[in-house]
Amino acid sequence: MSRPVVGLTCYVEPAAWGAWSTRAALIHTAYVDCLTEAGARVVILPPDDGDEVLDRLDGLVIAGGADIDPAHYGHEPHATTDVPRADRDASELTLYRGARRRGIPVLGICRGLQVMAVAEGGHLHQHLPDVVGDLRHRDAPGTFSEHGATFTPGSLAARVTGSTTATVNSSHHQAVADAGALTVSGWADDDTIETVEDPSAPFVLGVQWHPEQGADDTSRRLFATFTDAARNYRVSIS
Repeated sequence: MSRPVVGLTCYVEPAAWGAWSTRAALIHTAYVDCLTEAGARVVILPPDDGDEVLDRLDGLVIAGGADIDPAHYGHEPHATTDVPRADRDASELTLYRGARRRGIPVLGICRGLQVMAVAEGGHLHQHLPDVVGDLRHRDAPGTFSEHGATFTPGSLAARVTGSTTATVNSSHHQAVADAGALTVSGWADDDTIETVEDPSAPFVLGVQWHPEQGADDTSRRLFATFTDAARNYRVSIS
């Protein structure tokens, strides 16, 4: 059987390479490498105003990145909240909702988890240090901190990680406060929401950590299980 085709959302940011210094659609190759190793073919999805591309895909990964505009959940911006990436916010919310209508497997990573929660009627803590205690979820932008996580027995999060506990890597200053219609299935050691999912769907999972930056069994199992779900989706619509 040919590999399932997975759409991966991406950043649109100023970038420089070779002779060029311009606005670019780009993504860390770690995402692509992990999905490819798991058996997927990856298509990178820059912001767009529609969801028709989903008709050609077997799975959707919503990547990490800048903070979501709090206007999407009816809040005023915190002083630390990033300048909105309006095109990316609109595109990823549209893609997520389109994927849910079609029954396409979805994996949200860090910001992707937060997009899922907002799309389902939830909202975010805009600055986690104002909410939690001493556990560090990020020392500085671009760095990762490790901490424990606990998952509900029998949940998708527990099944794909192979355990009800794990050590995960964090790099975020926002977090889900209310998951909306999704089910919370995992928590960090300080009770920050670590995973959300839809138990009624074959694979709809958001994780607050960055599995693409891990070389551990938990990360490999997560991408492999998502890729299997994408393959099964392809078979189901054939």
